[in-house]
Formats: sequence, C-alpha cells, structure tokens
Amino acid sequence: MHVTPWLLSTLVFLAAAVIVVPLARALGLGAIIGYLAAGLLIGPHGLKLVTDPETVLHFAEFGVVLMLFLVGLELVPSKLWELRRPIFGWGTLQMAGCTAAIAGVALAFGVPWKVALIAALGLALSSTAIALQVLAERNLMRTGSGETGFAILLFQDVAAIPILALIPLLGAVAADDGANPWWEAARAIGVIVAVIFGGRLLLRPLLRWIARSGTPELFTATALFLVVGVAALMQVAGLSMALGAFLGGVLLAESEYKRELETDLEPFKGLLLGLFFIAVGMSVDFDALARQPWTVLGVLLGFMALKLAVLAALAKAIGLPVAERPVFALLLAQGGEFAFVVFQGAVGARIFSADTASVLIGAVALSMLLTPLLLVAVDRFVAPLYARGATRKIDEIAEPQQAPIIILGFGRYGQIIGRMLYANGLSATVLDHDAEQVEGTRRFGWPVYYGDATRLDLLRTAGAAEARIIVVAIDDIEQSLKVVDIVQEHFAQALIVARARNVQHWYELRDRGVQHVERETLDAALMSARSVLELMGWQPHRARQLAMRFRRHNIEQIEELRPHRKDESKLINMSKQGRQQLEQLFAQEREQRKERREQGWGSDDAPARGPPP
Repeated sequence: MHVTPWLLSTLVFLAAAVIVVPLARALGLGAIIGYLAAGLLIGPHGLKLVTDPETVLHFAEFGVVLMLFLVGLELVPSKLWELRRPIFGWGTLQMAGCTAAIAGVALAFGVPWKVALIAALGLALSSTAIALQVLAERNLMRTGSGETGFAILLFQDVAAIPILALIPLLGAVAADDGANPWWEAARAIGVIVAVIFGGRLLLRPLLRWIARSGTPELFTATALFLVVGVAALMQVAGLSMALGAFLGGVLLAESEYKRELETDLEPFKGLLLGLFFIAVGMSVDFDALARQPWTVLGVLLGFMALKLAVLAALAKAIGLPVAERPVFALLLAQGGEFAFVVFQGAVGARIFSADTASVLIGAVALSMLLTPLLLVAVDRFVAPLYARGATRKIDEIAEPQQAPIIILGFGRYGQIIGRMLYANGLSATVLDHDAEQVEGTRRFGWPVYYGDATRLDLLRTAGAAEARIIVVAIDDIEQSLKVVDIVQEHFAQALIVARARNVQHWYELRDRGVQHVERETLDAALMSARSVLELMGWQPHRARQLAMRFRRHNIEQIEELRPHRKDESKLINMSKQGRQQLEQLFAQEREQRKERREQGWGSDDAPARGPPP
C-alpha cells in the first residue's frame, strides 16, 4: 500500500505533537518546549521523518500571522493610540540599546562593521510567537509588563521594514539590482494606507453580506480569506505579514463580528503555531553547530546576556513591578523568527557568508529552544526571590474551601459584591489573579486568594464543586467567557452571576445560557439620571420609578435584539421602534398626570420645584 506524502507528513506531525506535548506539560515544561522537542525528534537531525523544515517553517509562519490578527481584534483603535508612546518610545530604546550593545561587542572582536550591524539588528529582534504565547498562558497581557512587552514586539514588526531595506543598500549587490529605496518606502506606506482605509470601507460590509448568507463554514472561509489576503498584500510590498494581519484585526476590533471571528480562527491559530514551533525545532542545524560549537555557544550566551542587561535597565526605567521584570526581560532576550529572514537576506546580499549565517541562525534557534526552559528555572528559583523582595508572600489556595459563594475577580466590581455579602453575614471565597490587587485588599483585612480563575484545579480547590453561586466579576472579557465555559462544563450545579463589560459581552454571556447578567455601567448611569431628574424638580420616588421603568425596557429590548444582532439593518429598525415605544409610554404618562392635575387631583408625581415634566 502506498501512502501519499502529504498524508504521511500530516500523520507524523500530529503523532509527534500528540505524544511529546502532553509529556512536556506533565513535566511542567509547557506546550512550547513540547512542540520544539517534537521538531527535534522528527527533524533531519533526529529520526529524519521530515527532511525539509524550511518549507514547513514558511507555511507554519501563518500561525504567527493569525495570532497577530487575533491580538489586533482585542485592541480597539483608541487603545492602540494609547500605546503609541510605549510602541515608539520603549520600542525604539529596546532596539537601539540592544543593537548598539551587540554591535559594539562584535566590533571589539574585530568583526567587520557591516556584518556587526546586520547581525546586531537581527539578534535584537525577539520571538513574537513565543513571547505572546507565554504572556497569554500566564494571563499577563493586561499587566504592565505584558502591555510593554507587546508594544516592543509591535515596534519590532514595524522596524523590520527599514531593516530589510537596509540590507541591499549595505550589500555588494545593491548597485546591480536596480532597487530604489525611496520607491520601496513609498510603496510600503501606500500599502499600509490602503489596508487601513480600504479595510474600514470594505471589511464590515463584506462580513455583513457573508453573515446574511446563513452559512457558518462560508463565514470561516471568509475570515481566513481576509487574513491571508492582507498578509499576501503586505508580503508583495515587502512588509511584515504579521504587521498587516495585526492592522486588519485592529480595523475589526469594534465590529459586531469580533467574537465570531475569534471563535472561527482560534483553532487554526493554535494548530499552526504548534506547527511553527515544531518547524523551529526541526530547523536547528546540528551539523553547523558541530563544526563551530564554541562559536555558536559564545554568540548565544553573548547576545542573550547583552539583551538581558539592556532589558533589565529598561524595565527599571519604565517602572515595571519588580516581580514582573525577570519574565519581561527573558521573553525579549531570545532571538526571533524574523532573524532567520534577516540573516538569509544578508547572505543573498553578500554581507554574510553561509557559515556565518548558519552560526547566527543556530544561536537564534537555540535561544528560542532554551527560553521555555529558562522560564521554568525563573519560576522555580528567581521569581520567589523577587517576590520576597517586592511584597509579602502571596498564598494560592492550599486547603479546600467550602463557602457557598465564590467571587472570581475582586476589583472595583467584585469588591462591592463582596462588601454587600459580608455586611449581611454571608461568607464567600474570593479569587483574583492580580498580585498587587490581592496585596492591597489583604491590607484592609479581606481574605482574598491569589490564583488564575481559568485554572480548573484552583476552581476545585476554591470549592466550585459544592458552591451554590459563582460570581464572575472578572474585568477581562475573554477571561470572563472562558471561566463561564469551564464552570458550565464542570460545575453545573452552581448558579452563575456574571458581570458584563458592555452589550456585546452581555450577548456572549446570554448566548451561553447565563441568566443573571448585569452590565457594569447601566445602574450607575441610571443613578446619575435619577439625580438629574431630582435636581430638575422631580420627586425622588417618581425619578426612581422612571429609572426602573427605563431599566426594565432597556433589558427587554436588548433581549429582543439578541437574535438579530448580526443583521445591522434589522437591528437599527428594532432599536428605533423600541426608542419610540418608550417615548410614547412616557408621553402618555405625562398626559395622564396633566389631566389628573387639571381635574384637581393633588399628586406627588408633580415636581417639587421647577418646570412640569
């Protein structure tokens, strides 16, 4: 029997991942090191089951592209604008500092300046795939170190454009290829502008048209088409595919299709990222390492030590919490996947020899391989020292809890719930993943445990299997939905009371069958509206009655709109009808009160002062 090559390769990749990754996770090494080890095992220097890692790597890079698209979906344009200073401020300092340090040491060892400069620029880049994956796994994206690290990684994607443009200018072939750097720069800017403005005009109407077809698999295909199309357009212009995908995600961050896009693309992202890490493991050239082992080791230790020193100084200048600095520095100290492209381009431009490129690529691949292992070492040996130096020891739940109520998230929202419960003699187990928040609330006597609510084992220890009510007061929408999914799957006996950040979050929770959902700003806004009515002369009880009626009508309306929220035209018409109904209802009541007053009925509905309602 003959097995077709693509089917055999697929079988090999899946078998390696299924066998090696669970073993790595069981050993506490994480999924990334498992994928890298699987690549080493099946690659040309292992069992030789796959002999062409470069082809696999080029295909698997699309996993990084999808990841940046999904990251962009979480960043609305206003949030991206807020990050402009970290991106171009801290990003510039990181690239300039690391490049200067590495190039300076290389020049001191007698390396030609062109080689030193391009090598330093390539080694200054970090692995977006590994860094973002680790930040997501550790729930650090919303922390100071997570946002700063993301800003620096985004700047590196932008910096890839001038780095690639610089290589032919420095190379011996620059005079022969006829490339015009000014034309290349203009084309790059033109493509970015076209993606931004074309995306705003075309993407939403396209998704709306596809959604109306009522074919789920077509919507998934369209989502993939958007990402592939933007990535291809950026590649034609000589830009970073990941940067283009990120811009596409940002353009759709405020669309009504955001969650559906995330749901459709997440499985593809996970599979392709796993394939990417396997390809990186396969690409380690052990023959090159064996020819110059000490040189590779020296480059590896040298560039990582220099980057760690620069990043440690940068973390201190930024003012990151002491406990977060080791992970921040280590994640950005490794080499990046884009360094492979830089070094291969340098060989083509005759700046590097093939042996020099092999040494540098080997050092970068080894740094990516070592980073997950070093993170494990940091967690076990370094992080406890930083934690003791920065704050008191934070205890995770060690003993099983038995309170009938669990509060997940103890920020501004969860604290109000907790205080209300404690004031009425009810006990609750409180879990929060923000170490600083836990420390702060403990100083005021609140028994808050530190832990990630998306971890099933911590939920079990917190008593979720016996709890009557689980309050999901988590600030992050994605984490909130993930926790709800876990609770519904494993702790069906518990009633869920959930906080919704906005209407879209409310829809997602209601779609999951959560009955007790409250939007965090609705009641606060209604209280302010009541105050305005009272200050304008309405009696307090009448202002309260009007606010409660508006609240009831608002909730009923968004419940009616929920099945049609992806049909914009119908959504607009139903919203207008609902607003008209509410206005008619209030108008009728005003007429009735006016008639009662004209008939001589004294009514405390009338305003205490000021004009009539």
